[in-house]
Amino acid sequence: MEINGDLGSEEVDFISEPNLETRKLMGGFKVYKRRWFILSVVCMLNSSNAVLWLSFAPVADQTARYLRASMDQVNWLSLVYMVVAVPFCFVTTWMLDTLGLRISLILGSWLNMVGSGLRFLSILSSLPPSVRYFPLLMGGQTLCALAQTFIIFSPTKLAALWFPQHQRATANMIASMSNPIGILLANLFSPMIVGQDMNIPLMLGIYTIPPVVACILATLGIRESVPPCPPSASAESSNSEPFLQGIKLLLMNRAYMILLLCVGAGIALFTCFSTVLEQILCVKGYSDGFAGICGALFILFGVIGAAFLGFYVDRTKKFIEATKICMSLCSLACIALAVVSQLSDQKAAVASLCSLFGFFGFAMYPVAMELSVESSYPVGEASSSGFLFISGQIQSIVYMVILQALTQPIADSPVSTCAAEGGVSLSWRVPVLVMAGLLSAGTCGFVLFFHTKYRRLEAEADAVIGIRDRDRNGLS
Repeated sequence: MEINGDLGSEEVDFISEPNLETRKLMGGFKVYKRRWFILSVVCMLNSSNAVLWLSFAPVADQTARYLRASMDQVNWLSLVYMVVAVPFCFVTTWMLDTLGLRISLILGSWLNMVGSGLRFLSILSSLPPSVRYFPLLMGGQTLCALAQTFIIFSPTKLAALWFPQHQRATANMIASMSNPIGILLANLFSPMIVGQDMNIPLMLGIYTIPPVVACILATLGIRESVPPCPPSASAESSNSEPFLQGIKLLLMNRAYMILLLCVGAGIALFTCFSTVLEQILCVKGYSDGFAGICGALFILFGVIGAAFLGFYVDRTKKFIEATKICMSLCSLACIALAVVSQLSDQKAAVASLCSLFGFFGFAMYPVAMELSVESSYPVGEASSSGFLFISGQIQSIVYMVILQALTQPIADSPVSTCAAEGGVSLSWRVPVLVMAGLLSAGTCGFVLFFHTKYRRLEAEADAVIGIRDRDRNGLS
């Protein structure tokens, strides 16, 4: 038996009820080794779904030529994720908080697999012309978008139900950062696979394999939503508030609403940046390959930053300070990138600023998700973190429409590597400056007005003291 953690927790991989003496030693809580398997399945689902989301963004111009579609249509292959997330967020958060983690993850894995299969079928020449290419491709992408709503809300729920207090932020970080790792893989491999031959069918075929593997593991391997014994006091009372009552509490929570608006804006602008990065850079003469490298650095350094910050807040519990500092530094990096990205032949500067933007921005995301739970406890984890993500999705739709409307055609652009049909390229100078301004405004609002107690941590501390007092009285 291995005893670890601040509250004391038994590392076991079997089902048994702790005896009285063990409960007194552990505070009544223990953890199970199979939590790491469930975490790995969630990571695979999250990563594969993100690859499907941004498959086409790094090769947007080549995709448009292959599908005989406009750039706006290609952008909608990514934007459909945001559109689908909004109406289905209430269903998926209700399922996670009411029906449980297992059902939600298995359903999400099947949607992810079927959607990826339809994407691949869309390019088969044996299909009727009316459904080939774009219509069936969009249908598969829509199913993948629906799968995302089941998968991406699960990290905070998984961390709360299966992991002890001193591992929650780390588990949430690992599960959450598997999504940007998927974006990283898409940015790296899409340009590499497609190349100059516009080999879109090969890319779609390769990207079908991970969803199939993840679906098999989820269906056969995840056998329960909660462990036999909870890992913490808050896990015992998870979902203590009914779903509709939880929504009401969130709407009346001033700190949570500030978090919803300001951090949601940050999530939205990161989504927009990932979607249009190639279009921003190619008009200034940067190749698809370089745009893919910048997107990869953006994610890679983001994952590194998230790892450092996740371990730090697990030890210190300084969620607010870490989020405010990272968001401020992220805004500064975004302002610099907005300026430098409009200059030609500045590869080193553009790549460095993409790295810094990702390092501070992505580091903030899993900590902000944990902070949403801390500020809104005892509302269900899927509701508090899910609505924060949905806020980002709604804002990203609005921002993408605005940013695309602000682009200006350039009649003569000799350095452009992504000229649209008719030889006209689009300038992103105004949109990137607006993007930087919106992120800066959201940061200022969050730094100045967000304050909250750590409600879940306080409740857990009170519960542990109560258990130990009862056990002490029982002995006496």
